[in-house]
Amino acid sequence: MRRIVVKVGTSTLTGGSPTLDRVYINSLAAQIAQQRASGRQMALVTSGAVTAGMTGLGLSERPRTIPGKQAAASVGQGLLMALYADIFANYGIPVGQVLLTREDLRSRERYVNARNTIEALLVAGALPVINENDTVATDEIRVGDNDTLAALVTSLLDADGLILLSDVPGLYDKNPTAFPDASLIERVERVDATTLAMAGGAGTPGGTGGMRTKLVAARIATGSGAAMWIASGRRPRVIEDCLNQIQHSGTYFAPANVRPSARKRWLAWASGEPRGTVVVNTCARRALEEQGRSLLPIGVVRVDGDFSEGDLVAVADEEGQVFARGLTRYARAEASRIAGCATSDLAKRLDRPNTDTALGPPSPPSEIIHRDSLVLVP
Repeated sequence: MRRIVVKVGTSTLTGGSPTLDRVYINSLAAQIAQQRASGRQMALVTSGAVTAGMTGLGLSERPRTIPGKQAAASVGQGLLMALYADIFANYGIPVGQVLLTREDLRSRERYVNARNTIEALLVAGALPVINENDTVATDEIRVGDNDTLAALVTSLLDADGLILLSDVPGLYDKNPTAFPDASLIERVERVDATTLAMAGGAGTPGGTGGMRTKLVAARIATGSGAAMWIASGRRPRVIEDCLNQIQHSGTYFAPANVRPSARKRWLAWASGEPRGTVVVNTCARRALEEQGRSLLPIGVVRVDGDFSEGDLVAVADEEGQVFARGLTRYARAEASRIAGCATSDLAKRLDRPNTDTALGPPSPPSEIIHRDSLVLVP
C-alpha cells in the first residue's frame, strides 16, 4: 500500500485525561515516521482541537454552545498544530494544516482544490494534518465526525488504506461492555445491514463518534476501493500490525473489488444530499448495474423532489431501494414529462425542435443521467 490515512480521535489523544498526551503523540509520530521511511505516503486526520482549546482557555468543562465550541477550537487549532509541528520536527517531518468543511467536499471545484493542496503537501514531503474547520462549521456545513471525514479524505486522495485509531480494539459481534462473551470480529468482507446492526450508540464524552460512525466510514472507504481497520490507538506498533495483517490487531474491512474513478467517488460520497429521486423500472436498473448504461427516459417510472438541471439526484427502484446517484440533465418538470418516453419522441414530448445544426438549438439530451455522471452505491 503506497498511501495511508490515519485518523486519531480525542479519547485516544488524551488517554482519558483532560489534556492531550504528549508522550502518546510522540509514539504516534514515531510510527508514522517509520511508515514514511519505508516509502509510504501518510496523511493524518486528527481530532483534539476543542480539548486543546479548553486547556488554553483554562476551561474545566467542554463548551456546550456552538459559539463556545468554535471559540475553543479557534484557540485549540493553533495549540494542536504547534504540538504536532514540535513533535514531528524531531523526526525531520514538516506538517501542513488542512481544515475542511462539508462545503469544501460538496463543491466539485473546492473538492479538487483540496485534493491538489494535499497532493502538493505529500509531494513536498510534508505530513498533511487534517481536521474539520470547527471554528466556522455549523450544523449545515459540518461533516459531523472525524471518522466520516477520514473516510472522505481517503476517497479524495485515492488512498489504499484507512486506519481508525480508537479507544476500542475493533468491531465486536455485540456490545462488549454489556456482554462479557462478546467476540472481536477480525475481518469484514462487506458492510451491510447486519454489520451496521452490531454498532452501539455514541462514543466517549470527549469525542463525536461511536462504532456506527466508524461503520459508515468503512462503507465510504471500502466503497472507494481502500481497505480499512478499526484498531486500538494505544496498542504498540498498531499501524505496522494493521498493515502487516497481524492477528488480533483490530478489525479489517476488505475493499470493494472495483475502485471507482475520482469523479464517481466524489459523486458517491462527497457531493452532498440528493435534491430528488428518479424511480426506475427493473429493466433500467439492470441496464445501469449490469451493463454500465446511461439512464434513459424510457426506463423512468416517476420523479420525486424539486431539482434543477445539473443537480444531484438519487436513483431508486420501484420498491424504494436507492442503488445509484448522479447529476441529472433535466429539471424535475421536464424529467417528469418525459418519464417512460422513447428517445425518438423526446423532442415532440418536450415541444422542442430536434436539430443539432450550427444555426439551430441543440436536440434535447437523450439521457436523464449520463453514465459518466452516475455511480452505483451500496
